[in-house]
Amino acid sequence: MIDFPIIDSHIHLLDRRRFDYSWSSGSSWATGATKLNRDWTAEDLASYSKPYNVEGFVFVEADVDMPQYRAEADWAASSAAEDRRIMACVACLPLEQGLSIEPEIARLASLASVRGIRRLIQNMPDSAVILQDDFLDAVKLLPKYGLSFDICIDPHQFEHAIEMVARCPAVSFILDHMGKPDVKEDRLVPWHERIAELAALPNVVCKISGLLTQADHSSWSEAQVIPLIDHVIDCFTVDRVLFGGDWPVLELAASYREWVDVLDHATQHLAQADRRKIFRDNAIKSYRLNV
Repeated sequence: MIDFPIIDSHIHLLDRRRFDYSWSSGSSWATGATKLNRDWTAEDLASYSKPYNVEGFVFVEADVDMPQYRAEADWAASSAAEDRRIMACVACLPLEQGLSIEPEIARLASLASVRGIRRLIQNMPDSAVILQDDFLDAVKLLPKYGLSFDICIDPHQFEHAIEMVARCPAVSFILDHMGKPDVKEDRLVPWHERIAELAALPNVVCKISGLLTQADHSSWSEAQVIPLIDHVIDCFTVDRVLFGGDWPVLELAASYREWVDVLDHATQHLAQADRRKIFRDNAIKSYRLNV
């Protein structure tokens, strides 16, 4: 069992009094997403994560309905100022607006807790958008403001994502959810190859997260997912992978304890120092956390 404090690199907080989340009302993305149709708070995480000790976490934008992304970023930053458990924030920005988005990037960078930007590629009907000049020009502005970019894709979008990372060598990229391998349908051969291609690029790290919700929510097994975790660690090495809960989306398929248990079992052969990298140290490094 993990016997040191965890820093979770991927947590969503939901406040339905402030924001709308169409994806969680059953209109899209996941069968059963209506289970998430309530508020989810840092206090809930502290309760749901027991007996593990989650010292802190990175708040990742929760795909609020447009154009509420600005208000969500401000809310997350103000929440982080009041709650030390919220160690950093990853905000949403419509980077397809190109260089005209720079004032918004600068404004977000001025917020003490904001460390990165995410624009959900998985929601794009054609992910070739991320290779257009406007999108790339905006992404290339991020290092100027000390910000990273979280990549959230479906498996069929890997080719465009790999090309984006290659074209932006000065940008620090963080792959969410291991590229969302299709565990449920066991379509994994292209994913294995694409992960290796992406890992060959030095400016990207990978979150071990979101895996159980890619499996059958009611019948996943460790035997299905641990080989995928092994593959990601083999490709990226222990220095470039970081634990993410993807909570509360995780609740569609498993409890927080069950997911940590899976990764605990998958890494039990590693040295304690390497396990600390995965469950703690790499999140500190990737998101420049003040711990």
